[in-house]
Amino acid sequence: MVCPTRNTPPCSRVIVSELKILVRNQTRNTVLAETADLADTSAKRRTGLLKHERLDPGEGLWIVPCESVHTFFMRFPIDLVYLDKHRKVRKVRHRVPPWRLSACLFAHSILELPAGTLEQSGTQVGDELTVEKLG
Repeated sequence: MVCPTRNTPPCSRVIVSELKILVRNQTRNTVLAETADLADTSAKRRTGLLKHERLDPGEGLWIVPCESVHTFFMRFPIDLVYLDKHRKVRKVRHRVPPWRLSACLFAHSILELPAGTLEQSGTQVGDELTVEKLG
């Protein structure tokens, strides 16, 4: 990899596309995702989960920044967690089926999880989440 500036040595930075994160609900002392992906570029946000056939337990996608999503062309339902800049839960949606729109104008990011994760973890509005980079 080469830095964008001319005649500079290779950068020493993490390639974001391979970054995995661990997401915990600090309020409930539960883990929401053990190996979630990070969608922090325009291209990754556009693709989202569209290429997935399913989300296994422990997987997820954290979309930053984002205040709305759609499930058009998806093949499975998902749980949605809308977070503010401080990673406080502003809104939750359980088992959102394909071909739906969902938004929260107060959100800064959205965590997409396998359907049933929010019910199992007890996650609700007001909870605080933490995100840890893995590897």
